[in-house]
Amino acid sequence: MSADAYAKMVGGIFGFVLGAVAAMLVGFQLAGWSTASTAQKISDEAVLASRAAICVSQFMHAPNQKVKMKEFKAADTYTKTELVEKSGWDKMPGQESASWGVTGACVAGLEAAVKAGT
Repeated sequence: MSADAYAKMVGGIFGFVLGAVAAMLVGFQLAGWSTASTAQKISDEAVLASRAAICVSQFMHAPNQKVKMKEFKAADTYTKTELVEKSGWDKMPGQESASWGVTGACVAGLEAAVKAGT
């Protein structure tokens, strides 16, 4: 291989590598690309938030909501978690048990509702 051809080949390889790196940097930083693990994390957080919202709604529409609200306001954090679990608000319709994290997110949502004066 001649020196000229070798120089062109090396230049082409470096150009390809630098172009690929630049494309990845632009894609992940500016274009919104994400890895599968990041997309899964975002999806899991969205599902948890929607389940927590359903839990809060089930609490707010419970037949004895005013009594439960007074009980919730007077309780400490651990007791609030037990109250939500015992009442079953953290279970989604058709589920036997609550999904992981829903109870805690529901308690946080209810505390925010209490602070907002709902």
